Amino acid sequence: MRLVSKHTTVPVPEVYHTNFSSESNGSIEMSLVQGSPLEGKWDMMDEKSKESICRQTWDLISEIRTVPPQHEGIFQCAADSTPSKDPLLEDIQDPPRPLTSDSDLRARIYERYLHCGGSRYEHELPDMLLKSDCAVFTHGDITPRNIMIDKSCAITGIIDWEYAQVMRPAFWGDWSVWMERTAPRRWDVSGINAARNVLF
Repeated sequence: MRLVSKHTTVPVPEVYHTNFSSESNGSIEMSLVQGSPLEGKWDMMDEKSKESICRQTWDLISEIRTVPPQHEGIFQCAADSTPSKDPLLEDIQDPPRPLTSDSDLRARIYERYLHCGGSRYEHELPDMLLKSDCAVFTHGDITPRNIMIDKSCAITGIIDWEYAQVMRPAFWGDWSVWMERTAPRRWDVSGINAARNVLF
């Protein structure tokens, strides 16, 4: 949240104090974000409001992606540089190996896919996964439960940064349809979806 606040205009809670006694125990004192969760409003919105919210969301995602890299040499990790516990990326080895490149990332997804019994795309999956030459900062769980809005359907905050899970599936009616419809560009996620069907 501090990184996003420092490098963007994305509305996030202000962090006052953090206290972590261990990897699993801690607390964060932060400001209250004004507004209501989109989760409780989405299904009652008209098409114009849904489109507006999704376009605002894409604009915020674009801003978040401009946060400069924080961990040299690590291609994918949590904001504090710890390994991902996401079902798509969690290492089957202990201790977890760092993901230092795009090829590491794709190899990890493929390794987990095979390890968890995936066979339908055993030979095709490596070529189905998107390739990227850069890593960007992301929230990882931008869904209606983590978007706050005001009465005029303006986004007032993005929350739940402390417990975001990368690519965690969520089902919010036609939310994904509207996000796809308003996306500034199209991504081929067939490989990710094929892996998700086995790993989630």
